[in-house]
Amino acid sequence: MSNISEWSQSGEYLSFRSSIPLRKIVVDPDDSKAWQIYDSGPKSIKCPLVCLPPVSGTADIFFRQALALSARGIRVVLAEAPSYWSINEWCEGFRKLLDYLSVTKAHIFGASLGGYLAQKFAEYTISSPRVASLILCNSFSDTSIFKGHETATVYWMLPALVLKKMLLSNFEPEPAKDQDMVRAVDFMVERLDSLSQNELASRLTLNCIRGYVEAHKLINLPVTIIDVFDRAPLSLTVREELYKCYPQAKLGHLKTGGYFPYLSRSAEVNLHLLVEFSNRFT
Repeated sequence: MSNISEWSQSGEYLSFRSSIPLRKIVVDPDDSKAWQIYDSGPKSIKCPLVCLPPVSGTADIFFRQALALSARGIRVVLAEAPSYWSINEWCEGFRKLLDYLSVTKAHIFGASLGGYLAQKFAEYTISSPRVASLILCNSFSDTSIFKGHETATVYWMLPALVLKKMLLSNFEPEPAKDQDMVRAVDFMVERLDSLSQNELASRLTLNCIRGYVEAHKLINLPVTIIDVFDRAPLSLTVREELYKCYPQAKLGHLKTGGYFPYLSRSAEVNLHLLVEFSNRFT
C-alpha cells in the first residue's frame, strides 16, 4: 500500500513542505508523545484557525487551506495528535498544545473525527472557553452511528494491516471523470499508509468508543457545517442530527466534493472559511 500519489509530488504540495516546517511538540509527561503541527501565517495572531484531520488523515492533508489562507493574513495551524486513548486525554493534550503555542482561543476546522473532537473540546473547556468558533466538515455528534462500541476496546491489539483495510473499505472509488476527487482519495490513501498501528488504533478507539456531544452547552458558539451533496461519507440521517444539534449554524453545502472536499474542492471550502469567518479571525 505504499503508492506515491500525484499530489504529494505536485508543485503545490512541495511548496507547502518547503515553506512551512513540520514541528513536533511534546506537551505530556511521556516524551514519546509528540503533536505534529504546521504553523503558517502571522504568529502574532493569538486566535488562529486550527485544522484537525479525520481518522485516516495526517496534518498535511490541509495543505491547501494553509497555503491559501495564510496568504490572506490568517494564521493557520494544522495539528495532528499523538496517540490518546480517551476523549478527556485528547482534550487535555490539545489544551496544553494551545497553551504552548500561546493561543488564547481557536477557530477549529475539523473533518469527521476531527470535527467530533473539536466539539468535545469546546464542551471540555466550556467553563473557560478556548474555542472561538467551530467549522465542521462531514462530521458527527454521536459515535453510536458507527456501531463499534464493543470492538473499540480491542483495536489496540489488531495489526496495522487489519486496521488499514478496515478504513480502506470505506473509501469508495471516485468517478474517473472527476480528477480532483480521484487525486484526493489517492493522497488520503498515501497518508493513511504512513500511520502506525498505535496511531490508527487510538484514533479508531476515539472514533467508536461510546460518546456524544452535549450540544446544548454550545448553543452560543458560532458554528458552520460544511457538507457535500454527492458521495457523502455519512448518511442523511446523521447529517440531519448534526443540524438539529446546532439550529443556529450556518450551512455550507457543496454540490460535489466527495469524502475529502478540503482537498478536492479546496477553493470552495476556503471561500466558506473566508466569507463566513473573516470578521472573526483576530
